[in-house]
Amino acid sequence: MSSVAQTRTAQYHVSVDEYVRFREQGYLVVKGLVSPTEIAELVQHTENLRQGQEIIEGVPLPPPHLTPEQRVQYWLRVHMLHRVSEIHERYLLHPRILDVLEVLIGPDVLALQTMLFFKQPGQPGQGYHQDSYYIPSFPDTLIGAWLAIDRADEENGCLWMTVGSQNEPVYPDSDGQSPNGDQLIADMQPIYGASNTDERKNGLTKIAAKYPGREVKVEADPGDVVFFGGHVLHRSHTNNSRDRLRRSFVAHYCNARAAVPWNHGAPWDGDLANYLHILARGSTHMPYAQPKFGTPCAANTPQPARDHRFRAMSMMPSDSGLMILTAHADEHDDDEAGMM
Repeated sequence: MSSVAQTRTAQYHVSVDEYVRFREQGYLVVKGLVSPTEIAELVQHTENLRQGQEIIEGVPLPPPHLTPEQRVQYWLRVHMLHRVSEIHERYLLHPRILDVLEVLIGPDVLALQTMLFFKQPGQPGQGYHQDSYYIPSFPDTLIGAWLAIDRADEENGCLWMTVGSQNEPVYPDSDGQSPNGDQLIADMQPIYGASNTDERKNGLTKIAAKYPGREVKVEADPGDVVFFGGHVLHRSHTNNSRDRLRRSFVAHYCNARAAVPWNHGAPWDGDLANYLHILARGSTHMPYAQPKFGTPCAANTPQPARDHRFRAMSMMPSDSGLMILTAHADEHDDDEAGMM
């Protein structure tokens, strides 16, 4: 393994600037989070799938009668391969991606979903949408992590984020249902056609129009990871390049203490599907799944004890008559408890 790749195994420390930027803009690009060696592995994996040289349970191969050109175009996106493929589970639980998530939505992180996008020349993008509509969690803490396998830019269909829209509620579709309970907002009207690439047929276009000039092109190099909240409006366009792919590995997560009814690929058996999803970091009082291929994570690896040096504090009166910051369970707390 190269020294460059080795540096990518070190813990990633989110900066204050990055934390603030994520809150202010609804997304954050972390450059070079995943090593070139790992990206080369993903490139080879996706190429093997495209050429029919790798078989994964539940993933149908292209029909044999297709021409080479048709065979290449067969692939657009594949969902939830972490349940049947070791490599997808491993990148879902990539420690440096979890380092960032632990700060943005943690410290307890539940791994929910994976998608592999191929987006070959001529293949379409996806219109305005909010991920929390599709993957609800209570409370809503959903976040996506979009790992660039190829260079993603305007020509081959990179992501576009509408800055400011992360503060919008999750808009219910025309059936009037909002999975996150946002239908309780009095003046919010349902929309239609979320994810439609035709802006005229996508009801979220009028929401994006509230933020003129604030739709940002999010270009990324291989190994960069784009983190984005579940409310922010985002989209991508068709790959208009002649010969460039725009492959990406995308995963979704939420705080592990949230209730998750979303159960993609499993029979509906109630309002709680946490037991289908993997505890990636921290701990939780909710049920969770084990990684099928044994990738190390909180679900199967003892976690170091949390640092309790920072004790809960309260403002309490002192002998001088001033309020002072006092640690909970101090003897002073008990003495003054009856004064409240």
